[in-house]
Amino acid sequence: MTFIQVAILAIVQGLAELLPVSSSAHVIVAEKLMGLDPTAPSMTLLLVMLHTGTMFAVILYFWKDWKATYFASMQAFRRSAGAIVLATAATGVVGLALLKLIPYAIGADRQTFEIEQLFGNPLVIAGGLAAAGVLIVWSGLSRRAASPHEAIDPKAALAIGAVQGLCLPFRGFSRSGATISTGLALGVARQPAEAFSFALAVVLTPAVIAKEGYRFIEANAAQAGHSASLVQLAWPSLVGMALSFIAGLGALRWLSRWLEQGRWHYFGFYCLVASVFVLAARQWMH
Repeated sequence: MTFIQVAILAIVQGLAELLPVSSSAHVIVAEKLMGLDPTAPSMTLLLVMLHTGTMFAVILYFWKDWKATYFASMQAFRRSAGAIVLATAATGVVGLALLKLIPYAIGADRQTFEIEQLFGNPLVIAGGLAAAGVLIVWSGLSRRAASPHEAIDPKAALAIGAVQGLCLPFRGFSRSGATISTGLALGVARQPAEAFSFALAVVLTPAVIAKEGYRFIEANAAQAGHSASLVQLAWPSLVGMALSFIAGLGALRWLSRWLEQGRWHYFGFYCLVASVFVLAARQWMH
């Protein structure tokens, strides 16, 4: 990878990760258009390093809000921690179930199948974008007229976590878009829904980083000179992480402003257009 390629991927990731438009889908499309293989271990590791940069942007951006709400008192901390644990458990249950069911659904060999094999499939990406777009538009245009509630109750936490689990295997099905939309549909106010969605992302990201890091090391262990590969990958990963951090802060400001201004559904329309673009461009993405 060249510096220009890493910079492009980092900026795309930083902007799209924290907007409800599926960063993974945008990064994968960019990789394919630049002739890179999104399913390669080195590329999936770079992707999670870009996620690391945006994770730090999330922590910096939301820290004051989390401190004022989640850490305001011991009671508030227990309530919010319980909601995060419930949601993360639901994510794990749904995600693991999908890992078991998907090979049956697509007729793949269960012994050799890896979920990363779906990441570069344009049809999966387009379908995920379309599904996220419909959910975002629906939640944005059909918000409840009643006063929204501030707290994430157990029912909302379980629903949001389950939807997050559905997002994990399917690139294009925006995690932030789906989880925030689910919160809005359940009557949660915009700011708490946004803060909770990104709190879940901070909890989830380290596990994803560990998984992909192990996958990269395991894949390279069988190759001669894998230490050199690790060294070569270090600089693009670090540069990409820094650039995605900067772009992520800008994206969060944009997201919060549009969410508060009632423009949430615009992101859904964008996802629907992006879905059509991926379908139209899939012949150049192989």
